[in-house]
Amino acid sequence: MLALGLAGCSTVKLAYNNFPELAYWWLDGYLDFDSSQTPRVRGELDRLLAWHRRNELPQWIALLQKAQARAPHDNTPAQACELADAMRLRLLAVAEQAEPAGAVLALTLTRAQLDHLQKKYAEKNDEYRADWIDKSREAQQDKRYEQWLDRSEDFYGSLDERQKKALRTMVSESVFNPVLFDAERKRRQTVALRTLRTLGALSAESAISAGEAQQVLHAYVSTVAEPPPGPWREQQQALWQESCRNFATLHNMTTPAQREQAVRRLRGYEADLRALGAQ
Repeated sequence: MLALGLAGCSTVKLAYNNFPELAYWWLDGYLDFDSSQTPRVRGELDRLLAWHRRNELPQWIALLQKAQARAPHDNTPAQACELADAMRLRLLAVAEQAEPAGAVLALTLTRAQLDHLQKKYAEKNDEYRADWIDKSREAQQDKRYEQWLDRSEDFYGSLDERQKKALRTMVSESVFNPVLFDAERKRRQTVALRTLRTLGALSAESAISAGEAQQVLHAYVSTVAEPPPGPWREQQQALWQESCRNFATLHNMTTPAQREQAVRRLRGYEADLRALGAQ
């Protein structure tokens, strides 16, 4: 699961070193920064990358080493979930590190920028509906199969017909529900917009500090990471367990040559991260 979540080695290095620029343009697409916000955002993204290079890359290297040790052997769903949980914690650490700067930025967002964000959300929702909701179940399954096949073959090399058939079965039996996912995306967007509008109003009245705004943002991030009880939480937990089972099943079907390819791929990732950490 660790490697299947990564892109090709050269892509990882290129994207990592260009993270501040790529992240800035992505965020700007949603928030349309003004001239006073731009230098602050760019500076904070530079600092976030420096922090990640110093503090997080060693932990990702350790995860890659653990994955390398396991790759030649059969894996259990519990082992797959263990690595996936470790990855999730590392991503949450980045979100928490970004919270102070995010809170300061949130207090400067204008009504026009939040209207722009709402419009961007609507565009993305239309794209998701076209990609998933408006497609037949068969088309949805074909799309998921092709995505999974591409990632798996990038990691293990070409899959044989038996392995491809197993992937097809996993996709056809998946609990993935794009309607539930769409509803959750829209719920998060609504809460995010309401939160940011509230922070903006309080900031205009000088009724909230950056520290208090950070607490509000942290509460939002926490509900995304750990959804409240309900249909989406049940769906998320079911998908999590399903992905661990499916990864273990596919990995345990691989040949010695495919596992050797996986080890080479993981070593390549490790070498890239070591090089990035030394820069």
